[in-house]
Amino acid sequence: VLKTSDLKVARAWAIKEMFRGFWDYRYAGWAKRHFDRWYARAIRSRLTPIKKKAKMIKDHLPNILTYFKHRISNPVAEGLNSKIQTIKANARGYRSFAGFRNSILFYCGGLDMAP
Repeated sequence: VLKTSDLKVARAWAIKEMFRGFWDYRYAGWAKRHFDRWYARAIRSRLTPIKKKAKMIKDHLPNILTYFKHRISNPVAEGLNSKIQTIKANARGYRSFAGFRNSILFYCGGLDMAP
C-alpha cells in the first residue's frame, strides 16, 4: 500500500531501494550506468533531501567506483577507529602515549579475562 501511495516517504523509499542495486554490479561501467539512471530519477523527485544526497554521491562517484575495481572496503577499520575514539573520550586524556596504547590493547585486544 505504501509503495503505491503518492506520499513523499513512499517516493523516497522507492528511490533508496532503486540505488541498492548499484552494489550488485561487477564492473564500474555498468555501475555508472545504473547510477546515472538513478541520479536522473533522484533529481526529478522534487525531494530536497534526496536531491542533496544524490549530488553528494555524484561528487564522490569516481572514488566510489574504485570499489568495483578492488572490491575492498573499510568497515572493520572504521569500527576499530570508533572504539579507539570512545576509549579516548571516556578517559578524558592520557598522561602518556604508553597509557593510551595499553588501554587500546586492553579493550581491543580480544583478551578473555574470565577465569
